[in-house]
Amino acid sequence: MCGRLTLTVPDLSAVADEVEAHLDPADALLYRPRYNAAPSDLHFIVREADGQRRLLPARWGFMGAQGRLLINARGETASARPRFREAVANGRCIVPADGFYEWTGPREDRRPLWFHLRDQRGSGVFFFAGLFEAAEGEPGPAPPRFVVLTTAANDLVAPAHDRMPVILDRESARRWLAAPDSALLTPASDALLAATEVSARVNAVANDDPGCLTPAPQGRGSAQAQLLLL
Repeated sequence: MCGRLTLTVPDLSAVADEVEAHLDPADALLYRPRYNAAPSDLHFIVREADGQRRLLPARWGFMGAQGRLLINARGETASARPRFREAVANGRCIVPADGFYEWTGPREDRRPLWFHLRDQRGSGVFFFAGLFEAAEGEPGPAPPRFVVLTTAANDLVAPAHDRMPVILDRESARRWLAAPDSALLTPASDALLAATEVSARVNAVANDDPGCLTPAPQGRGSAQAQLLLL
């Protein structure tokens, strides 16, 4: 499952440079660092067409039956599902991020965990495998819509959720854009990510600022969260 993500880099052109993608200056003006991006929000994806990669804005979520918003697709079955089959064949994308959230603790005291790269020497940006499609039936020129592909959770994420987003490095991202290779849709290495319990402000989608990533006070975390943070 992936229902919240972060992309906190100050300059989106650095992300474009990392994957050799074109970024239109008008699209770049739409970007702001995101500390708590949620479904239906405008985010950015990288798609490839006619041999050129483009980094462009897109809205998170496909429209499903009865107006239901579909934000994830299971990597193991997406190519066989009618709703996603065409996108797997012709609408593959990658979604830049530098973290995602899952929650632990009882319903009345949900505690957010921010999963991010363990090695923070670089930009910290990675890429989710995704699918996109043109927005249809919406007024005016609308950005495309995207979903994030998920896979079974690795040992780090599993105590919080049984699913996690498919995470790609630059080489596997290039391969995913070029062809629908199911071998890429596997859990990330346990050593790739770290988990940090952060401010409960993340629980409200209205909060989207650096304070969301403030580490929770030491000793506050549940036993499950402490296990994740070891």
